Amino acid sequence: MKRHSLFWKLATTLGIAGAALATAGCGQEIRVFNPAGPVASSELQLIWLQMSLTAVVIIPVIALMVFIVIRYRNKPGNTAPYQPEFTDSKTLEFIWWGIPIVIVAILGTVTMQKTFALAKSPTPNKQPLVIEVTSLDWKWLFQYPDQKIATVNYLEIPTNRPVEFLLTSNAPMNAFWVPNLGGMEYTMPGMLTGLYLQATKTGDFYGHGGNFTGPGFAGMQFHVIAKSTADFNAWVDQVANNAPDMTMADYDKLVKPSTVSELSFSSYPPGIFKQTILNEGGKYMPHNLDMLNAHGMN
Repeated sequence: MKRHSLFWKLATTLGIAGAALATAGCGQEIRVFNPAGPVASSELQLIWLQMSLTAVVIIPVIALMVFIVIRYRNKPGNTAPYQPEFTDSKTLEFIWWGIPIVIVAILGTVTMQKTFALAKSPTPNKQPLVIEVTSLDWKWLFQYPDQKIATVNYLEIPTNRPVEFLLTSNAPMNAFWVPNLGGMEYTMPGMLTGLYLQATKTGDFYGHGGNFTGPGFAGMQFHVIAKSTADFNAWVDQVANNAPDMTMADYDKLVKPSTVSELSFSSYPPGIFKQTILNEGGKYMPHNLDMLNAHGMN
C-alpha cells in the first residue's frame, strides 16, 4: 500500500506541474508557435525537432527516477538486489554516451542546414522589398529606400513578398524580433547585418527589441502590418503625399534617448543610414562595405 501511495503522490505532483506549465500562457498567443510566414514555419519545425529529441532523454530519465525511487528505496522486505561492489556497466555507459552523441549530431546537422537556408530569400524568384532598420534609444526607425519614405515604431509590408531587412544601430546593441515571422537578428553600432522575412497572410504582428537597453526598453515595441500588394502600394502613396518630411533636425531629435509614438515621414535625409554605420567605425569592416556596395550605397 505504501508503494502505491508514494507512486500516486509522485504522479500527482508531476501532473500538477505539467498542467501548470501547459496553462501558464492561457489567454495569450504564443507567437513563435503561430507562424505567419515561411521563415517562422521553418524555425518552428526546428523547435519541434529539438523538443522531440529532448523528450527522448527527459521522459525515460523521469520514468527511471520514479522507478528507482520506488524499487530501490530502503524498506523492510525489499527484494531489490544489493550490489555494494558494483563499479561500472559498459552497456549503460554506451547508452548514456551514445544517445546524446546521436542527438547532438542530428540537431547540429539540421540546425546548420536550416540556418544557412534562412540566410537567403525564402522566395528567390521574387524581388525583395528592402527596409533599412535603425535601432535608437528607445525607438525603431524604418527607411524604405525604394519608396523614399520612413516610419518610426511601425512598418507595413506586402504579403507573399520577401522582405530584406538591413539592420544597424545608432544606440546600444539591440535585437530586431518579430516572433510570428521569424527569429531575431542583432543590431549593432558600426555593423550592418541582414535578415530575410516574409508574411504569407495579412495581420498586425508584434515586434520588440530583444536586448535590454535601459529605462526606456519597454517602449522598444513596433508593429509589422502585412497587407495585400495593392493596399501596401496605397499606403506608400498616402505616406508619400501626406506625411511631413524628415529633416536632419528631426533625425537628430530621434537619436536622443526618448520614447515616441508611431510616426510617418514622406522623405528623409539621403544617406543617413549609411552614414550612421560609417560614423560608428563601420568603414573599417569590409563586410559592411561589401553589403553597402551590393545595395547601391557606395
